[in-house]
Amino acid sequence: MQGVIQSLEVAYLVHATEAPKKIGLAVARLLGQESTPETEAMEGHFGNQILRAKVHLTGKEAESAFGHLVSSLPPEVLGQIVSELGAHIDEHSALFVRLDKQSLVSGHISLGTGDPVRVKVKPRGFLVRGRGVEFFTRLLRSR
Repeated sequence: MQGVIQSLEVAYLVHATEAPKKIGLAVARLLGQESTPETEAMEGHFGNQILRAKVHLTGKEAESAFGHLVSSLPPEVLGQIVSELGAHIDEHSALFVRLDKQSLVSGHISLGTGDPVRVKVKPRGFLVRGRGVEFFTRLLRSR
């Protein structure tokens, strides 16, 4: 039987002054598995190099990464996500969470919007049936 998570995607920017490997290791710790991100080189407003990195997992890998991510969240962060769940779910019942990249690299997990690591969790649609908030409330509280 397939799990309840269809896919999990983590995306972040790596600025010229940052170490891509250091951020990649922090993301791997967050997901509980090694993964090589797809990268795209971009140029910033002042000509500085920026890398856009994305890790896309499906199936059992996505399910495992989601479980590891949720179990790694501090209780106050998990509580904040659950209490504001309506603001984190789109019209397709996908969950979006922004984590602070600098905190993540230093070994802590907190929500952030300035320079985030974006996490998108897409559930199996037939399990949700338009009730994303209820689905993720049950799922997050059970882990």
